[in-house]
Amino acid sequence: MMWFVVSSALLALVFASFLAYFVVKQDPGSKQMRDISSAIREGASAYLKKQDSTIAIFFLVTFVIMLFLAYFHLMNWSMPFLFLEGGFFSGLAGYVGMSIATLANVRTANAARKSLNRALQIAFSSGAVMGLSVVGLALTALSLSFVLVAHIYGVSAATGALFAFGMGASSVALFARLGGGIYTKAADVGADLVGKVEEGIPEDDPRNPAVIADNVGDNVGDVAGMGADLYESYVGSLIAALALGFATFKTMNAILLPLSIAASGILSSIFGFFFVRSNERANQNSLLFALKKGTISASLMIAFLAYLFVRGFGFSNSLYLVILLGLLVGVFIGWITEYYTSSGYKPVKALAKSSLTGAATVMIEGLAVGMLSTFWPVVAISVASLLSFYMSGGAQNFNAGLYGISLAAVGMLSTLGITLATDAYGPVADNAGGIAEMSGQSEKVRKRTDALDALGNTTAATGKGFAIGSAALTSLALIATLKTIFPQVSIEILNPNVMAGLLIGAMLPFLFSSMALRAVGRAASAVVDEVRYQFKHLKLLSGKNKPNYARVVSITTGSAQREMILPSVTAVLSPIVVGILFGPSSLFGLLAGALGSGFVLAIMMSTAGGAWDNAKKFVEDGNHGGKGSSAHSASIVGDTVGDPFKDTAGPSLNILIKLMSMVSIVFAPLILKLALMH
Repeated sequence: MMWFVVSSALLALVFASFLAYFVVKQDPGSKQMRDISSAIREGASAYLKKQDSTIAIFFLVTFVIMLFLAYFHLMNWSMPFLFLEGGFFSGLAGYVGMSIATLANVRTANAARKSLNRALQIAFSSGAVMGLSVVGLALTALSLSFVLVAHIYGVSAATGALFAFGMGASSVALFARLGGGIYTKAADVGADLVGKVEEGIPEDDPRNPAVIADNVGDNVGDVAGMGADLYESYVGSLIAALALGFATFKTMNAILLPLSIAASGILSSIFGFFFVRSNERANQNSLLFALKKGTISASLMIAFLAYLFVRGFGFSNSLYLVILLGLLVGVFIGWITEYYTSSGYKPVKALAKSSLTGAATVMIEGLAVGMLSTFWPVVAISVASLLSFYMSGGAQNFNAGLYGISLAAVGMLSTLGITLATDAYGPVADNAGGIAEMSGQSEKVRKRTDALDALGNTTAATGKGFAIGSAALTSLALIATLKTIFPQVSIEILNPNVMAGLLIGAMLPFLFSSMALRAVGRAASAVVDEVRYQFKHLKLLSGKNKPNYARVVSITTGSAQREMILPSVTAVLSPIVVGILFGPSSLFGLLAGALGSGFVLAIMMSTAGGAWDNAKKFVEDGNHGGKGSSAHSASIVGDTVGDPFKDTAGPSLNILIKLMSMVSIVFAPLILKLALMH
């Protein structure tokens, strides 16, 4: 069965390579289009190199600390190296996705000159490269690492050591998501405020000095960042399931079941890929249905395969229902997010209508939509957690119930290969639209790329909702795993230590979001100053002089690297400091509080940002006065505020709550030893 798991993971990488070859072989268009794409690719590569150098320092310091702890028998010797491995493959998954995205953008734009369906195929294929690379790399590395460490230290020690792998993946994900989010939104806000609002030029006008940095940001934040983000969600859910399964049943079958479900999800994602097709007259709803056909087909196939594995490993039908429940909750959260962020439904239409009375009402309505959107996802995750716990026998065996929750998370993420493809498709379509605008393509071409771009906003919002929902279930499973390490610790709500930790934990997502939003604000201010300077001194509106794109890229890169350090270090140190100073009981409170407020806040920010974005596009499509109207100006303000909500702070929160749990598990022996000293 382990060979089946590894073979399925390798098949994902082979199929991803085939799709990458298909994308690269497409016509990249005219020289002007190729030059624009090349500038975007070079900027994205330069940013990643700079980011990697920053991350390397953090990893080196942490690796040395972990070696020191291993020397004093506070962790086994494999864990420092698993930490490096988890971080490496997380970064690699994001890099692969970004590399193909920067090659696919110009090919999608050129394909839109001939056919909407062809453009969709290229953009979605590049997204599938990202999705399949994430699940293929994650499952290959995780499975082989488990086999190796289990051979040396035993199965029980191996399941615990893998949390270091997850911590490495989560650390890279936070840096990539946060740094990329600061970069992309600083460039986006700078380009919009000066270009669209002050100078009144189109969004991707080549006269705007921030336009290349804006397109680079789509790749480093929404592709590389999202890839690393969902990579660590995927491995986190699997690691928790492996650890809880073996702790409960003491059999390899409990370990092989979640791995087999993940492997089946890869096969199902490849199967679903072939159902994504559209016609030339497609609107946003029919394009969305084209992508849904792929995800629904994959979901149906995994539902069938999961039953075979649950029964084959000798488990009851109730565990199959738990996996199915996780899968359905993921689909449900995606649908709820789509409802609140797609222009085809009432919330975004009402938000667009509010722009008729100014920016203030746009802000009020957008925040209200974001807050309202939290209701059903929270209910769904709460019900799924309770049902998973009791359906898997939690009333009789507490650990079995926790194993059920972890399996629900695995079920939710089982079709990640195709779910992430629909998300990573969005930035490619966005870049394609920018290249079409900057290279002066016809209105027909731009209309096609706009249709793909509008769909991308919805799929990106849906992907973020999916990521946040899976983070909540995974975090529950991780906290449950920590309880198996500290079985003697009281976590009753009336324990003052638990209550103190709960309050601190509930505050942390707000502190983290504040730092992230202010970081975007400071970086955006630097971009705005530079863009204004260039418009004024280079007289760019006349078209006689070329903007200095590289200058804006350099400013944004430097700002993002500086600004991402403090929030990231805060996330890593908080559980260690609280656990040592106030004890393990407070640590449980901290993690529970962060999960509760972080989950809700992440949904609110991501959904509000997506709704503001699509409300602006709804106005630009000719509604409520269209482009250039006062309603359009008001909707741009909403979109500008929503950008760091949906692409920086919001999606980073789901990594925050998982990373703190991972850090707590990895450093649990140290926390316990030092906490007992006082």
